[in-house]
Amino acid sequence: MKFFNRHREQERIRKALLREDGQLIVIYGRRRCGKSTLIKNIIKAGDIYFMAQQTDDNIQRQQLAAVIAEKFQGFDAMIYPTWEALFSNLNRQTKEKFILALDEFPYMVKSSPILPSLIQKIIDQKLNSNYHIIICGSSQQMMNSMTLEASSPLYGRASEIIKIKPLEAGWITDYLECDATQGVKEYAVWGGIPRYWELRRNYPSFSQAVKNLILDNQGILHEEPSRLFLDDMRESVQAYSLLSLVGKGAHRISEIASRLNKPASQISRPIDKLINLGYLKRDIPFGENPKNSKKGLYTIAEPFFGFYFSFVVPFLSSLELNLIDQVFDIFSSRENLFISSWWENLCRRSVPAKPFNDIYFGPAQRWWGNNINNQPMEIDVVAQSLDGKYLLVGECKWSEVPNPKSLLENTQKKGALLPFAKNKIIIPVLFAKSSPDSNNNPNILTPIQVMNRLKTG
Repeated sequence: MKFFNRHREQERIRKALLREDGQLIVIYGRRRCGKSTLIKNIIKAGDIYFMAQQTDDNIQRQQLAAVIAEKFQGFDAMIYPTWEALFSNLNRQTKEKFILALDEFPYMVKSSPILPSLIQKIIDQKLNSNYHIIICGSSQQMMNSMTLEASSPLYGRASEIIKIKPLEAGWITDYLECDATQGVKEYAVWGGIPRYWELRRNYPSFSQAVKNLILDNQGILHEEPSRLFLDDMRESVQAYSLLSLVGKGAHRISEIASRLNKPASQISRPIDKLINLGYLKRDIPFGENPKNSKKGLYTIAEPFFGFYFSFVVPFLSSLELNLIDQVFDIFSSRENLFISSWWENLCRRSVPAKPFNDIYFGPAQRWWGNNINNQPMEIDVVAQSLDGKYLLVGECKWSEVPNPKSLLENTQKKGALLPFAKNKIIIPVLFAKSSPDSNNNPNILTPIQVMNRLKTG
């Protein structure tokens, strides 16, 4: 796959690798986001890259020794009874700078929990003065506990800890070579996961890709969530239950708890875990304190999961009967509604990505509640300028808007009714699938403008 984006991550890693002392660099994030590709793009001839497998630690040492032997001839001629023996020999042989990249490091730690303490010793005693160590893993929970918890041996030892997140939506149009409108549709299913984009490009059409990769019970992505959950969960039943309920429209914690027949206190921790892993998110109205707000609504945070728990899980029995076309037809009948929610998401994310009319805005959120006239009101996009003078107030439409003037005027009026709008300059914005005035009015953004704003990093 062509290497897209990741400019900031590459720059941080390369700067760390220029330092004289041996560095420890930690790279983590959910599977299929391109961590291994990033490392391979950084290392060069003479560096050592090892992809660990879920095997016994003796076999792992043999495999790593064989990889090291490609650089240091005869390194695998010895038998290494411990990791300390292997690293001691490596430390003796190094005469020139190189990188030792240990990919899927959590597999190594599962087989030998002493490894983090050994690497701590290597770093603290500067035994790796001639080589840098990169550790990488898809188990977000284990990588966090090994490097970010104060009780961990590696806490405070890494010079860089980089979480690899999904790519921004704007890049999908380049990779799939499609227009921006189609790009929004593609993103609503594949999200920003590079591997999904790669698989999608193997098919001539969107429908064929969805049917063959996801809906077909033999498709490579048909059981994808189960594989991802294995990285961070002992069992996935509860995660499946929570995501299925949210996918079916249960967005308040009280509603989710009621459908599970459990008190809300029992599901708070598993919900928080899904949020930390990037699978769920909690939305609150713009301007409210996340800690105190009672209006939190839970939604699926990642497009692929949104599609999966809306159109795969509810129809698993039908898909087992190979009714793939029929399930896809159900998706097609709800397509605009499904895509519109991700269109709103992209519109909000595009606001702080770049200046808007030379004004920089902070993060955008939805707003709902009672306006200054004590009337219920909802607004799709609200953001405040960094200087506090302006409020951007936006309406999102995944449809053609032939006459946007009245809609912009109405959005301006709604913005003025916000409880926190006093003394603010309201900037009304229309985000539309298409509009005849989009080329002449900077306050109208269509997919091409939104997706271009989301080519960041």
